[in-house]
Amino acid sequence: MFRGFAHVWTIVGLDRDLKRRAALPLQVAGERVVLFRDGQGRACALVDRCPHRGVRLSLGKVQDGCIECPFHGWRFAGDGSNQLVPWNPDARRERLGATPLPVRERAGLLWLYTAPGLAAPSEPDIPDVLQRDDLSLSGFTMIFDAHWTRVMENSLDWPHLPFVHQRTIRDALPLRPGSRLDISWEDRPWGGRTTTAIDGVAQPITLDYRFPNTMHLHLPAGKRIFELMLTALPVDDTTTRVLMVTIRDFLRSRLFDLYFEAGGRKIGGEDRAVIETSSPREVPPAGDERSVRTDEPTLRFRKVYRDRLMDSIAGEPDR
Repeated sequence: MFRGFAHVWTIVGLDRDLKRRAALPLQVAGERVVLFRDGQGRACALVDRCPHRGVRLSLGKVQDGCIECPFHGWRFAGDGSNQLVPWNPDARRERLGATPLPVRERAGLLWLYTAPGLAAPSEPDIPDVLQRDDLSLSGFTMIFDAHWTRVMENSLDWPHLPFVHQRTIRDALPLRPGSRLDISWEDRPWGGRTTTAIDGVAQPITLDYRFPNTMHLHLPAGKRIFELMLTALPVDDTTTRVLMVTIRDFLRSRLFDLYFEAGGRKIGGEDRAVIETSSPREVPPAGDERSVRTDEPTLRFRKVYRDRLMDSIAGEPDR
């Protein structure tokens, strides 16, 4: 299960995306997952497959805090336990459960752990800024026809800004003839922090890589907070679901969410047009492509991917 992306916490959406009486289907690293809320309103996640005949549970209804299979009406609680087998009052329901997955609601986001079971060996690593309660989060998703590693390394790539984003954010890294760009990487427990200098002058933007698949951009906004997070969620080997989240302590009304979304979609569209042409689809070993000094953040990501994720796999649950 979750081949190439196993045993990690990943953001999968905003917590407000998960409604009280509706199933939320997702696909993560080739595995279909369904999220729903139990009778107490808590987020739950199951493998989106009924153990009876393999039907997608997400096609069913959420009833009394359980999800009901659309085929034969079997009902499953948030922990995967079977609560009802119609026509079979004597069924051994303790042996007829679905497969649960760890899920958390933290800081306005939904986090999924990519291995079966109710428990996880760790908890999601929440950015400090999201511990505050005076912020507004808004977000949207885009689908990229690309392997998630190409999307992830693009989000860590400083030098592309004045070229790919000529119509939007090129001034975030102003390019002049003969200029020298220096990029510094600082290891952090959750990944790494990068800063830049142009011709020896430090630039004000900070960019973080948060393992395994999130970029966190800190933008200068005076005394205000304005930050962006991008999560490259693998759907399968050829498709990535990109979640872009804006974090701000101003213009907090939901009415302004569409404004920030419009700008984010334009920037994301510029990236997508280039990323989808990458060959090979998956990032190759560093030596297979020509790299230079300013590629350090992307090369560090490639090493992390190959060392910690590429060969990972979660065992199938006992049936």
